[in-house]
Amino acid sequence: MAEEMVEAAAEDEQELAAEMAAAFLGEDLPESVFGAPKAGPGMWASQIRIMNPMDGRTIDKVPLEQNEAAFSIALCKFANYGDEQFVLVGVAKELHLNPRHVAGGFVYTYHLVDEGQRLELIHKTPLEDVPTAICPFQGRALIGVGHLLRIYSMGKRKLLRKCENKYIPNCIVTINAMGHRICVGDTQESFHYVRYRAKENQLIIFADDTNPRYITASCMLDFDTIAGADKFGNICVLRLPPDTSDEVDEDPTGVKALWDRGLLNGASQKADIVANFYVGETVLSLQKTPLILEGSEPLVYTTLSGTIGVVVPFTSHEDHDFFQHLEMHMRSENPPLCGRDHLSYRSYYFPVKNVIDGDLCEQFNSLEPNKQKSIAEDLDRTPSEVSKKLEDIRTRYAF
Repeated sequence: MAEEMVEAAAEDEQELAAEMAAAFLGEDLPESVFGAPKAGPGMWASQIRIMNPMDGRTIDKVPLEQNEAAFSIALCKFANYGDEQFVLVGVAKELHLNPRHVAGGFVYTYHLVDEGQRLELIHKTPLEDVPTAICPFQGRALIGVGHLLRIYSMGKRKLLRKCENKYIPNCIVTINAMGHRICVGDTQESFHYVRYRAKENQLIIFADDTNPRYITASCMLDFDTIAGADKFGNICVLRLPPDTSDEVDEDPTGVKALWDRGLLNGASQKADIVANFYVGETVLSLQKTPLILEGSEPLVYTTLSGTIGVVVPFTSHEDHDFFQHLEMHMRSENPPLCGRDHLSYRSYYFPVKNVIDGDLCEQFNSLEPNKQKSIAEDLDRTPSEVSKKLEDIRTRYAF
C-alpha cells in the first residue's frame, strides 16, 4: 500500500508521499485494538520455528521469503548420511487459492545442527507444483507434488528424483508409510494403497477405497489399517481384506486393465470400512499415542474449533456389549434438546459403524436419579456400577 501511495503521487508530491509512506510503515498499531493485518490474495508469509515443548520457548526461527507459504514439513534421515537428521519443508510460491494458480514450489532442506538447536540451510529444490505432503521412507523421502507421488534422495545441490507415480486422481494431502507399503490420502478420492517395488524402482497402486472422502488427516494403525478424517467431520478406519495381494504388476499397455480394472475404474482391490463416525467438526490431525504412563494407545484427534478428542478401542466383548446397550438406552431416555435423532446425526454423511458415542454415555451421570435407576436395572447393574464402568474406561486410556 505504501508503494502504491508513492507511485500514485505526482512529481511535485513525491517527497511528501514518501514521508507519508514512511510514517504509514513506521506506525505500530496494536493487534488487540486493530486486529492482525490481513494479506491480499496471493500474498503469504511463513516461518519455521524450533520450540521447546516443555516451556514453549522459541529456540530458533527461520523466516521464509515473501509470498512463500509452508505447506508440509518432515524430519528425515538419508541413507548416504548415516544418523544425521534433516528437516524438509515444502513451500508454495505465489499461491492463489481461487482460481487455483501457483508460480511453483520448493523443498527447503535444512540440517539439524547443535543437537537439534539450530537449522542450517543445505539447498532448495524447485518443483512445478505445491509439495503438500512429505514422509520419510527407507532412507529417502516421499513427497506429494500436486497429484504426483515421488521418491527423492539427497544430492549435493538439490534433492534427486528417483521414482514417480502419476495415478493419484487430484492432489495428495497425506502420506503414511510402513515397510514397503505406502498409504496416500487424496484431497477428494480417499486413500490409495501403494507398493514400492525396489527391483523395478516402481510405485504401484494396488488398492483403494470405494467412497469419496475429502481427506484432511490420517494415521497408520498397522500394516493393513489406516484411520482417516475428512473436512466434513467424519472419522473412518479402513482395512485391507486378508486376501489382498500387493504383488501387482505395472501395466503400461493398459491391456491387462481391461480385465483387471475392478470397481469404479479404480484399483482392482478395495479396502473394507471397519468404522465410521461423524464428529461434527473438521478434524485437522490424527495421532495414535498413549496419554497416560504405560497406558494403551488410543487415537487422538484435534479439530478446527479446538476440540481434542479420543477414540479408544474396546478390549473385551463384555465392555462393548455393555456400552452398546447403555448408548441405546441413552438415545431413548435422554434425546437431544433440539429433538433431533442422535443416530441420524452421527450418521450424517456415512452410516455410523462400530463406534459408540462416549459423549452420550457420559451424560448418564447428569440424568435424574429415577432415570438412572431405570437404565441401570435394564442393564442388570446399579447406577453406581454404571458410573464406575464409565470412569474405568476413561481412566484406562486418558485421565
